[in-house]
Amino acid sequence: MRCSVNVPNFGDFQDPRVIADLARTAEQAGWDALWVWDHVVHERARARELADPWVLLTAAALATERIRLGAMITPVARRRPIKLAKELTTLDRLTGGRMVCGVGLGAPIADEFGRFGEPTDPRLLAAVLDEGLDALALLWSGEAVSYQGEHITLDDVLCLPTPVQRPRIPVWVAGRWPNKAPMRRAARWDGVIPLFTGTEGGHVPPASEVRQLVEYITARRAEAGALDQPFDVVVGGTSPASPAAVGQVAKLGDAGATWWDEQMPFDDRVDQLEPILRRVEYGPPRPA
Repeated sequence: MRCSVNVPNFGDFQDPRVIADLARTAEQAGWDALWVWDHVVHERARARELADPWVLLTAAALATERIRLGAMITPVARRRPIKLAKELTTLDRLTGGRMVCGVGLGAPIADEFGRFGEPTDPRLLAAVLDEGLDALALLWSGEAVSYQGEHITLDDVLCLPTPVQRPRIPVWVAGRWPNKAPMRRAARWDGVIPLFTGTEGGHVPPASEVRQLVEYITARRAEAGALDQPFDVVVGGTSPASPAAVGQVAKLGDAGATWWDEQMPFDDRVDQLEPILRRVEYGPPRPA
């Protein structure tokens, strides 16, 4: 069971120096990854100060040598595939192959899409997401590629250099369980970041729900003949800075989770450095 730290790209965390220091501390304390959110507005009514996630991740990359890094999650429908491919490739090469590509629809849709005159139909955003993922995989191939979808076109495009990781940077797909469509999407790629009803406040999902999710994903991957390929299941919440966290997280690992993702509850603490820093310094919730 690997353990990650998950923070927003606003509040205290909009400063790249804060992210660099947090990433360095996480690595020294034994954590395996640091993820940052990818928002451009988030909730307009809150008037947050937000930073570009790729600049934050660059700061984290230069401050670390071991931990994995990524945006959790990037709304692919809001980005041009070639630009996203280049950003992730550049960071993958900078880190020596430590990037993860976390993707999803993105939220809140009205603020993150609608305020810019972009489509807000979730079904349309899902279709663009699927085409965008296909385009990313092609662009990372290192070959001249063409692609013609309803929303995305590649016309004899050669995207070099390639990422360090082959055949591609791992793609993890977020979605709300028990909705099946995002889980089917995730099963086609390299990992799933499930959102469980009732866990928004940092509550840990029941192991029984994690097991049901893993069984569903495993069945879909078996149908596709992909069970021999690596696949990650990322389960998150807030764990205590105490030995009790070890057993709590171990139950999720027994249910099939491969990553524990440490997050602050979505309240006044979510954009504050001090609470998550104290938790990070204590160390990840796994046996010593």
